[in-house]
Amino acid sequence: MHITPTSLATAYISHLSNERRLSPLTCKSYARDIRILLKHQQKDPLNQLQSHHIRHFIAQLHSHGLSGRSLARILSAWRGFYSYLIRSHSFTLNPCIGIHAPKSPKILPRTLSPDETTQLLTFPTDDLLNSRDRAMFELFYSSGLRLAELAKLEPIDVNFSDDTVRINGKGNKTRIVPVGSKAVAALQAWIKRRDKLIIPGEKALFLSRYGKAISARTISHRLKNRAIQQGITSNVHPHMLRHSFASHLLQSSGDLRAVQDMLGHANISTTQVYTHLDFQHLTKVYDSTHPRAKKKFNPDIS
Repeated sequence: MHITPTSLATAYISHLSNERRLSPLTCKSYARDIRILLKHQQKDPLNQLQSHHIRHFIAQLHSHGLSGRSLARILSAWRGFYSYLIRSHSFTLNPCIGIHAPKSPKILPRTLSPDETTQLLTFPTDDLLNSRDRAMFELFYSSGLRLAELAKLEPIDVNFSDDTVRINGKGNKTRIVPVGSKAVAALQAWIKRRDKLIIPGEKALFLSRYGKAISARTISHRLKNRAIQQGITSNVHPHMLRHSFASHLLQSSGDLRAVQDMLGHANISTTQVYTHLDFQHLTKVYDSTHPRAKKKFNPDIS
């Protein structure tokens, strides 16, 4: 039977899902990136692609406006695909090795200020859905969860005896993080009312109005609308609350390793972006308070 590039790609995604246990969202992202490779390699078999082909593909994608970060992600997916083909399908060459994406300007993540966060989270919980929303948003900010992590929580993941929540994160890795007092109170209030919505057999902590597990899209929609109602002009999304959590925690503690553990980052380099945010906060304080602050302090000048 002739093995097509599409069937090889399908087998790889199945491997990621069933053997490496990556999340459906991650597998979908890999599949999208590999489809880009298959679209560009139409004239040449996968096992005959060379480094100059890959460089040409990346140059074409860059000319169409893809950022360095997007191209780095695509290259990573292609490298992983070829590593799998070498292990499982007798390929001999990974043409993506040693190829780097063009660099993009570093864009710092947007965050809310502490005052804006308080403004966002201060709203009445006079009905079921508002009670649920307060619990979701407080937990986002209190513990720095990803959207997918929050959506798949179950009541058994919350431990009120020590005020922690167990998170099943990226790569099926589990971490336990503390939950702040306001989030604990909001969760307790929601759980008391949750039984009024739930349908038999449903295990999700956060439910839709129909008693089923709430979707990630609905969570994002509710947060965006809540921000508008609370008079916040920024485009607020779930990851902004995660960024705000990390930035505010680092400003208060200065403990980068603790922030890394709570966020569930595999590499501390991913967490270090928040040191840049923290420095921005420091320079604002310096400029507004130091009597001789004629110009911004340059950290590169010793």
